[in-house]
Amino acid sequence: MLHMKKVSKRFTLHHQHGAQLQVLSQVDLSIAAGECVVLDGPSGMGKSTLLKLIYANYRATSGQIEVRQADGRVLDLTQASARELVRMRRDTVGYVSQFLRVIPRVSALDVVAESLIDDAADQADAIETAREQARAWLSRLRIPERLWALPPATFSGGEQQRVNIARNMIKPRPILLLDEPTASLDAANTQTVIELIHEAVARGTALVGIFHDAHVGQAVATRRIDVAQFRNPL
Repeated sequence: MLHMKKVSKRFTLHHQHGAQLQVLSQVDLSIAAGECVVLDGPSGMGKSTLLKLIYANYRATSGQIEVRQADGRVLDLTQASARELVRMRRDTVGYVSQFLRVIPRVSALDVVAESLIDDAADQADAIETAREQARAWLSRLRIPERLWALPPATFSGGEQQRVNIARNMIKPRPILLLDEPTASLDAANTQTVIELIHEAVARGTALVGIFHDAHVGQAVATRRIDVAQFRNPL
């Protein structure tokens, strides 16, 4: 599903007279369907940078990042156009980041249902089905019904993260990236997220995740990668 070939990422620090910061070097990594690969290593080793390269928030300095898309075609993210990247994020790669970024004043229900509503193409029945699925996800992640019509910006950190998880997992995609999805969750909701990850793996999703909670990482990992091996600062 995902193949990284000799991928490196270097940042130029313009406010430091153009100093070069090498974060990742010569990453070779392949992820198959039905795997949950956990990225290990201390803070500052480039784990989040690696996820952002896969999501194309960052462009690789060198190398290739090949993603098998939902339609079966392989896309090299290092060469993809802006339009191809938008389509990739819509249909192929989901990303649960550490922060929820949404349009203000949009209800939690519609935030969660957004990707399914976009696919509904203004068909009333499909839009209502999307909202019904969103209600089920909000219920499963213990967001009180009284909050569903409110914008998530008013929620607590833990509630926002649960909305974030629902929003990015409601539409099954072949690849799912997880950056500390349980960082602000209590034990019950953490267990629910573990169950959701197991269900995604069983469907054949290829997952790549960062979990500083050792219990969660151990519970979901089918394979672990030490990112320190790709750390080769200049």
